[in-house]
Amino acid sequence: MSQTLNAYTLLAVPLAPLVGSALAGILGTQFGGNWIGRRLTHSLTILGVLIAFILSATTLKSVAIDGARFNETLYTWMIVGDLKMEIGFLVDGLTAMMMCVVTFVSLMVHIYTIGYMDEDEGYNRFFAYISLFTFSMLMLVMSNNMLQLFFGWEAVGLVSYLLIGFWYNKPTAIFANMKAFLVNRVGDFGFILGIGLIAAYAGTLNYSEAFAKADELAALTLPGTSWMLVTVICICLFIGAMGKSAQFPLHVWLPDSMEGPTPISALIHAATMVTAGIFMVARMSPLFELSDTALNFIMIIGSITALFMGFLGIIQNDIKRVVAYSTLSQLGYMTVALGASAYSVAVFHLMTHAFFKALLFLAAGSVIMGLHHNQDIRYMGGVRKYMPITWITALLGSLALIGTPFFSGFYSKDSIIEAVHESHLAAAGFANFAVLAGVFVTAFYSFRMYFLVFHGKERYDQNPDAHHGHDDHHDDHDHDSHKPHESPWVVTVPLILLAIPSVVIGFMTINPMLYGELFKDAIFIDAEKHHAMKELAAAFHGPVAMALHGVSTAPFWLALAGVVVAWYMYLINPAVPAAIGRALRPLVVILENKYYMDWINENILARGARALGTGLWKVGDRTLIDGLVVNGSWKLVGMVSNLVRKLQTGYLYHYALVMILGIFLLMTYFVWLNK
Repeated sequence: MSQTLNAYTLLAVPLAPLVGSALAGILGTQFGGNWIGRRLTHSLTILGVLIAFILSATTLKSVAIDGARFNETLYTWMIVGDLKMEIGFLVDGLTAMMMCVVTFVSLMVHIYTIGYMDEDEGYNRFFAYISLFTFSMLMLVMSNNMLQLFFGWEAVGLVSYLLIGFWYNKPTAIFANMKAFLVNRVGDFGFILGIGLIAAYAGTLNYSEAFAKADELAALTLPGTSWMLVTVICICLFIGAMGKSAQFPLHVWLPDSMEGPTPISALIHAATMVTAGIFMVARMSPLFELSDTALNFIMIIGSITALFMGFLGIIQNDIKRVVAYSTLSQLGYMTVALGASAYSVAVFHLMTHAFFKALLFLAAGSVIMGLHHNQDIRYMGGVRKYMPITWITALLGSLALIGTPFFSGFYSKDSIIEAVHESHLAAAGFANFAVLAGVFVTAFYSFRMYFLVFHGKERYDQNPDAHHGHDDHHDDHDHDSHKPHESPWVVTVPLILLAIPSVVIGFMTINPMLYGELFKDAIFIDAEKHHAMKELAAAFHGPVAMALHGVSTAPFWLALAGVVVAWYMYLINPAVPAAIGRALRPLVVILENKYYMDWINENILARGARALGTGLWKVGDRTLIDGLVVNGSWKLVGMVSNLVRKLQTGYLYHYALVMILGIFLLMTYFVWLNK
């Protein structure tokens, strides 16, 4: 029998990190006089996130086992007509799972940061930011209405801006955070239009009330067009997801965001913020199910992102950017699953990906620390024997990423591929090719990075810029030695704790998340029109059988081929990549320029927008409004006044003459009218 969760307990989940952030940001920085030191700062923020994680875990237990639910308004901010603007929580299986993922990954990142940011002057400020981000993300996933959703949506964007530009004296970091901020504003414009259309036609911002009117919305068209209103709403909402979850063509901000410290790459750009768009579409599934047009659009965008962003990962030499493009590709996989109406599969991959991708980012940061802040994988090699914990955890994360049977990524990734295969939407053909080809590409670039970093000949002493990597705000721990060294326990413990779910969480949770009742009242699927999940359920015979069967399927052999090709090209015969690069030079140039998307944005869209703005200013504002309307009106009044004042002579006989002439004209008019 279901029970109701305690409102005060739920309220403590987001407020605990907020309190920690406030204490660190006010008392631990120059703003508040540096009253507390580093140790107390990280202790307070870690305690806040730990409390949030423990409460989230108990909430998930109550939701999953006891059937507990919560959907109430805690505070009414204002009422405008019939529209209520409220703060409230909706906690079901989807929310409880997201709460645990956000708080656990955040807790690992907080602990990791103690070691990684140890020598940074902004140590306390960084802890304040990441705790504030945790609060913002929790408010987003726990919301029961679109106003609070939008608050959390914008808050995570703001904190992301602060974290990407954390090293504000670094020009590339400032450029990257401004780029992220502006690109996300493009997506957010569509997002707020979608919310506005729901508020206008459903008359509510509450999820439950809006979903109850979904059939009414489906019967309407956008005024002045023949477009289905629900299609327009869904596409507008998804444009917001394209910005936040870095889908093509609004993906351009995420690789550049690697200019920020590595812990935020793991927290924001692998596990939490970039998955907000995936979560939002899954939450809005009652609306998206009503529009095949929107689902096809989602599937195409996701397919392009999954495949073509993976290609870019092949040519990257910065260890963090390889993982960043991997994130883009995996977000594309999640989006494809959303388009196939396999919302629970998308969320399942969101969860498994959060663990192994956070692990890979933190392992990359550990390598950067061990190699004295060198990030170029061409000048690594043989790191395995110097950093055994980092090596084994990075290997486990890579195996999970490529979908190795029994690892967590296998269960979620193979489910996505199967769901796309079973989909009957028009875009499913291209999507099926993209996700299958992406398996080989993912395995190739993942193990290219793995082999270049951990195996082969040691090359770290050949780097001419060994002490000038992206994270050059740290001092070198050992100026006299180029030998790598294992990271301290505050770095390796989070790696181990993230490696465990990266291996086992898929095996443990696939049944309740995809075929059980965890999401039964959170995700809606029209099984008559979109039967991918029904087909998956019919073919599922347990996680062991699925993994054993996976060895005989195309994705496994494609992944194995990617690993073998990477092994041959980068360990056995390193001359092959250079030869292929010369033979395919035009293609390599396109990839090196990232499909010229940055060039298009800067030289066509940005310059076009500036030219349009200049034209509107000069012609619209200065010429029409100021010149014609404002200045023209007073000039016209002045001209009329100059003419009229000449009639005001002040002589009585002039006025009498005018009166006589007026009477004469009126009499003439009436006589003519009566003829």
